[in-house]
Amino acid sequence: MIMGRGDDQLLLPVNPWFIWLSLLVALALNLIPLGRLGAMPDFLALVLVFWNLHQPRRVGVGAAFVFGLAMDVNAAALLGQHALAYSLLSYFAVSIHRRLSRFSPAAQAVQILPLWYAAQTVSVLVHMVAGHAFPGWQILLAPVFASLLWPLACALLLAPQRRAPDPDMNRPL
Repeated sequence: MIMGRGDDQLLLPVNPWFIWLSLLVALALNLIPLGRLGAMPDFLALVLVFWNLHQPRRVGVGAAFVFGLAMDVNAAALLGQHALAYSLLSYFAVSIHRRLSRFSPAAQAVQILPLWYAAQTVSVLVHMVAGHAFPGWQILLAPVFASLLWPLACALLLAPQRRAPDPDMNRPL
């Protein structure tokens, strides 16, 4: 996409290496052993949804499934628990990316909040069907924190694409 969000700023094309590097950094953030608090947002899901909204042809449901399997292996969870949640999250993010493209990041965060809750619900249901106990009510805070981090993630991940102000009056772009 060339147009910016809300401010109509032209953006440079995204480097594919930057997309995959940001996904790997988000995966590494999820792998940090912080006790995996229930209210901690899922950074990988956050970055996946960002790229699903901004570059749906480069990062799709297949990438979400593969990263979900990596999270399943790391968390020693039922194989497919995170993969299913990430795949559904990516599918719905890609399906609404055109609608969200003209909203500001704060407005996008409000509209993506139900997607976070749906992915969290799927993950918890699969976890409980596998015979584990309910992880606690603090998991209801993780989608809220993910939505609060959304504008910051948008600013950080779009920063390399932003053009510097060009004082040259001979070039319109």
